Amino acid sequence: MATPKMLRTLTGLCLFLALSACGVNSLVVEGSYPSPNIRQIPLTLGVYYDEELRDFTYVEYSETGKEEYRIASGQTHMQLFNSVLPAMFEKVVVLDDLASAPAQQVDAVFAPRIEEFQLALPQKTHLDAYEVWVKYNMRLLGPGGEYIADWVLTSYGKTPTETLRSVEAGINDATVGALRDLGSNFTLTFGTVPEVRDWLASQQQQ
Repeated sequence: MATPKMLRTLTGLCLFLALSACGVNSLVVEGSYPSPNIRQIPLTLGVYYDEELRDFTYVEYSETGKEEYRIASGQTHMQLFNSVLPAMFEKVVVLDDLASAPAQQVDAVFAPRIEEFQLALPQKTHLDAYEVWVKYNMRLLGPGGEYIADWVLTSYGKTPTETLRSVEAGINDATVGALRDLGSNFTLTFGTVPEVRDWLASQQQQ
């Protein structure tokens, strides 16, 4: 007859085996992002990255449930914006919090958010590529936090092929591709957002 101590030991052993069978693969996305060669907007832009974006991590489970991919991409999102925004604006100030914007004498504050992250693995799609989709909520605020503009951008990245490519490398390259797509779309469409266009026009009149 099993004693309570034996049952606790058995339960602990089962838990250990279950965790051992579920491999955790952690990936920190790394990439490089070119600065666009465009005409600068003669304004000072504050940029605020909230904690959710800085620490953004997406979790993907395999079909068997025995593997888990933890994909940390917050830092590389910041790297992208830190490459693109200084090319777009005369001066860019990264803010520790929104309340510090007036003291930094910024003309507006850009506060991006990641709304959705999707990953397609070849093991699941049976396609010869890794794919990543990201949906963003772009917010432009006044120095005091007042609304200027709020719009959605989506981006897509795909590896050419999975041949001779590890899962980690495939996920990394697809994510970097999606971020480069974002950088291009953001640069080209920023001034076409109606609220942004009106705000830019109002700044020129001051």
